[in-house]
Amino acid sequence: MSELTFENSSVFVAGGSSGINLGIARAFAERGARVFLISRDPERVAAAVAGLRESGGEARGCAADVRDPAALDAAYRQATDWFGEIDVLISGAAGNFLASALDMSCNAFKTVVDIDLLGTFNVLRCGHAWLRKPGAAVLNISAPQAFNPTRNQVHACAAKAGVDMITKVLAMEWGDQGIRVNSLVPGPIGDTEGIRRLAPNEQALERMRATVPLRRLGALADVANMAMTLCSPGAGFVTGAVLTVDGGSSLQGGRDLKPE
Repeated sequence: MSELTFENSSVFVAGGSSGINLGIARAFAERGARVFLISRDPERVAAAVAGLRESGGEARGCAADVRDPAALDAAYRQATDWFGEIDVLISGAAGNFLASALDMSCNAFKTVVDIDLLGTFNVLRCGHAWLRKPGAAVLNISAPQAFNPTRNQVHACAAKAGVDMITKVLAMEWGDQGIRVNSLVPGPIGDTEGIRRLAPNEQALERMRATVPLRRLGALADVANMAMTLCSPGAGFVTGAVLTVDGGSSLQGGRDLKPE
């Protein structure tokens, strides 16, 4: 991926203070992009921005909740005052936990749907005015639960299925403005909070690796490299796609995740 460059490009990352989204933000920054991060926790945003700057990247950020359109509008104004129109918009804010439908409250279900599904809509709807037209690339970070039914994940399954449908509909609605909209679906990615919760020891990690046809967990770089590819001119005729980066694990079908 060394041939990819994003010099003079502006990248806005929602949910970019940790994990997969921060890995994506770091990859863009390393290739010359100016990166603006948002997340709910101002301390985590500050730490993420400081880390990107220490690595030589140009980065800024602010605290904003994707459930709050007014907060998003303020964040977009701050970002575009700094770097102008947005070339790449990454929407990756998410919430999750393991529980059966009967063990979760209606409010708990709503919380995940509000963050994942409504949050994605808010990020894209509020961000549209600030996107470069033509030329912008929008990338939603989805999950295998969008298309594989997963026990104890009814909230995430419902929300992420909606995220992928948002991707497809907006690819249709915004295509004539030269805006591409795609979904990226990471599988089991090592060194993330999700993996630490689902596989807290080496035995659990080995069981997880055994479910992946490539027999390894993914790396943050695997997802970041594909994100940059989808947002690059080389993918200029790709829109409305839902692309897995999972070592083939989603080919196994539905899963049975159990709370500890």
